[in-house]
Amino acid sequence: MVRCWWLAGLLVACAAAEPPLRWEPRCRQQLRHLQDGARIAARLPPRLEGRWVSTGCEVRPGPEFLTRSYLFYANRLFKAYQFYYWDPSCRDPSYSLVIKGKLRLRQASWITRGATEADYHLHKVGIVFHSQKAMREVATWINQTSGEGCSGFLPPGRTWAPGALYELLSAKTERDCTAALGFAMHELSLVRVEKHYQPLLQPQQSGSRLVEELYLGDIHTEWVERLHYRPTGYQQPMQSAVHHMHPCPVCGIIYRADEHHPPILPVRAQLPMQLSGSWVSTHCEVRPAVLFLTRYFIFHGNNHTWEGYYYHYSDPLCKQPTFTIYASGHYTQGIPSSKVRGGTELAFKVTQAQVTPMDQVTVMMLNSSEPGSCGLTSSWSAGVEQDITPTNGCLALGIKLPHTEYELFKTEQDMKDRSLLYIGERPTDGSSPDSPDKRPTSYQAPLVRCAGASEEFSNYVSLKYLGKKDANGSEALKPLPVAFLSFIALLFLR
Repeated sequence: MVRCWWLAGLLVACAAAEPPLRWEPRCRQQLRHLQDGARIAARLPPRLEGRWVSTGCEVRPGPEFLTRSYLFYANRLFKAYQFYYWDPSCRDPSYSLVIKGKLRLRQASWITRGATEADYHLHKVGIVFHSQKAMREVATWINQTSGEGCSGFLPPGRTWAPGALYELLSAKTERDCTAALGFAMHELSLVRVEKHYQPLLQPQQSGSRLVEELYLGDIHTEWVERLHYRPTGYQQPMQSAVHHMHPCPVCGIIYRADEHHPPILPVRAQLPMQLSGSWVSTHCEVRPAVLFLTRYFIFHGNNHTWEGYYYHYSDPLCKQPTFTIYASGHYTQGIPSSKVRGGTELAFKVTQAQVTPMDQVTVMMLNSSEPGSCGLTSSWSAGVEQDITPTNGCLALGIKLPHTEYELFKTEQDMKDRSLLYIGERPTDGSSPDSPDKRPTSYQAPLVRCAGASEEFSNYVSLKYLGKKDANGSEALKPLPVAFLSFIALLFLR
C-alpha cells in the first residue's frame, strides 16, 4: 500500500515539475504549423521557368469557372492556357484562350511584402470554342461591346467549326477584342513563388518531396474594375507540374491539355453543407490592401451560432502578429445559390467582437482613435484583449456592430479526404458584403476542418495569445492542472 501511494505522489510530482505535460488540440496544431515559417522558402526574384497548373476547378468573380496552365520560358516568353467552363466542376468546357507574350520581372513590391512586381506584354490571344452555344454567346458580347475593329469579329449565323482558332488580340495588327470577355492578364504584374516539403504519405516511406507554388495577382471582385485593376493580393496558387502535392490527379489532366483538348476534371461527390465543428486556415493568407492573416472558425449547428478568430500579421509568413479579432453571432439556414452553382447562400449576423493589439504600432493607432469609437479611450496595451461591443465596433479597424453580411459558402473534400470550407471572397475595395446585391460570387482560400461538432472547444486560451511565453517568445501551452493529474493517478491506483 505504501508503494502505491508512493507511485501516486511520484505522478503528482511529475505533473508539477518542468517542463509541464502539454495538451494541444488539432486546431491549435494547425495554427502552430502555419506560424512555422521555416517550412516555407520564397526566393526574390522568383524562378518561373517551367509549367504551372491549377490543382482544381477555380471560381473567379462573376462567376467564372476555369482551369489554368501557364508555361514560362527561360527567354522570358510565356504561353498560357485558360480553359473556361459552364459548370463549377469544370467538366463542361465552353471555350479556351491561348495567350502568348513576354514577362519581365522588376523589383520587390513596395506594397505587398514578399511579392515581386512585373511588366508583361501580350503578343497574341486566340480563342477556341467548344460548342455552338459558346461561339454564339461570345460573338454577341464582342459585336455589342467592342470598337469598330471588332464589330465583325464573328458574323451572325457563323457555323461552329470544332478546333478553329480565332484571333482576339494581335500586337502586330493592333487589334484587341478581349475587353468584352473581361479579359486581362494583370495577374502577371504581381508574382510570388513558395517552396516547401511535403512528407511522403506511404507508411513505409521516409523523407519528403519538394512542392512549388506560384501565386499570381488577384482578380477584382467587380467586373467593371478588373480591366485596369493592379493586384495587391493573390489568387489561389498554381503548382509546378513537376513539383506538386501528391496525390493530384487533376495536375496531370491539366498538364496534358491544350486549346483543342480542354481538361475534363474527374467527377466529385457533392457534399451536403455541414458547418458544425471547427475550421482553420491551411496557409498564411493574403488579402488585397496588404493584409496577412489566418482564420479560425467554430460553428455550433445546434443553435446556429458561430465564433471567429482573425489573426493579422505584418509579414507574408504570418510570424509577426499585429492584432487579433474575435467575433461572434448567429447565422441563417443556408439555401442553394441561384447565381453560383454549387454554392450555398447564408446571412451572418455579427453581434459581439473583441480586439487584442499585438504590437506597439497597433496600440498607438487604437489609442489615438476618436474617443468612443473603439473601446475605452487611450486604454489599449499590447497583448490585452478589449471588448469593442459597447462602442458598436471599432472605427479605426473598420468594424461596425451589429451588422449583417450576406455570404456564399461551399464544402468539398480534397484528395486526402479532408473536409474543406470555402467562404465568399471579400470585396476588393475593402467594403463589407452588407446587402444581398454585394453577396460574393467567388471564394477565399479554403479552411480545413480540424475538429467535429463533438470536439469543439471554443475557449482555447492559446488562441487569445494569453499565458506564458517560451524561450523563443512564442506562447507556451498550458500544463494540465495538477489536481486533474492527481485524480487520474488515484483512479489508476484504484
